[in-house]
Amino acid sequence: MENLSRKKFIKQGGIMASVFVLPLSFHSILNKKEMSDKKHFDVIIIGGSYSGLAAAMALGRALRKVLIIDNEKPCNRQTPHSHNFLTQDGKAPKEIASLAKQQVSMYDTVVFHNNLATNASKTENGFEVQTSSGDIFKSKKLIFATGIKDEMPNIKGFSECWGISVLHCPYCHGYEVRNETTGILGNGEYGFEFSKLISNWSKDLTLFTNGKSTLTSEQAAELERHHIKTVEKEIEELEHINGQLQNIIFKDGSKKSLKVIYTRLPFKQHCLIPEHLGCELTEDGYIKIDTSHKTTINGIFACGDNVTRMRTVANAVSMGTTTGMMINKELIEEKFTDKK
Repeated sequence: MENLSRKKFIKQGGIMASVFVLPLSFHSILNKKEMSDKKHFDVIIIGGSYSGLAAAMALGRALRKVLIIDNEKPCNRQTPHSHNFLTQDGKAPKEIASLAKQQVSMYDTVVFHNNLATNASKTENGFEVQTSSGDIFKSKKLIFATGIKDEMPNIKGFSECWGISVLHCPYCHGYEVRNETTGILGNGEYGFEFSKLISNWSKDLTLFTNGKSTLTSEQAAELERHHIKTVEKEIEELEHINGQLQNIIFKDGSKKSLKVIYTRLPFKQHCLIPEHLGCELTEDGYIKIDTSHKTTINGIFACGDNVTRMRTVANAVSMGTTTGMMINKELIEEKFTDKK
């Protein structure tokens, strides 16, 4: 060591230092790549209820990297039971969703992010999505399974009964309240047509127009002929016990005993991001899609209640599965046609 020149010592020392430094640098590069991979996905699904979960399962089974962004506030969270869905008939919506999430989580390429998507933008290679926590994720494709938001009327007790004894779909809930004293909240053409439909489940039926009737004379006569009563009084309140309807209370102080009311509410899109990205809506306010569930913007798909008035769990699952399959097919086609 005494005969080791200063120049040779520095050279050997540098080599030894690099042995320790290089692995640390390489480890840092790997960490950055791993962090980047956690932010990049083949598909981001905004909305993690039935349709979004079904799309995620189809994509997970196709080995796709998927991120589901969801704040766990489904529109049917107040509904006690779901029906007309094979193998799940009569189960609570929350129970169905919980099992679905558990099964989707078994696919290791599918990741959940419990948050609210607040913004999205188009990029050169796909899309960038930002959440309320400030996280930013990137993907090649986007799915909106974000549902719709019902707009409640200004009637006391209505929102507390919605999904429990104030219903929108006889195919989902009609069997359980068959032959009960039943009401329909509606007017005009809609009130007439909905009364005809609900008469299949109950003969003790009253149409409540909540003000002056706009039925034609022919429609009014047809309802009367089928023993469907019409009441034009304005409604003050729905009297209920834990969401179970007891009486309609009118503004004149009178009341009518009822077990259930059917109605269809106006709605708006639960998420406005698709519109901000340029996705067109239909005349009815749904996101416009084609048979492959593509929206009018390339790379963006939509499924579930935000695209159709057929609001059933079974339909949402079916649409989600189809959407996942169609996106995977599109990704495969793009890979084969890529000239790079």
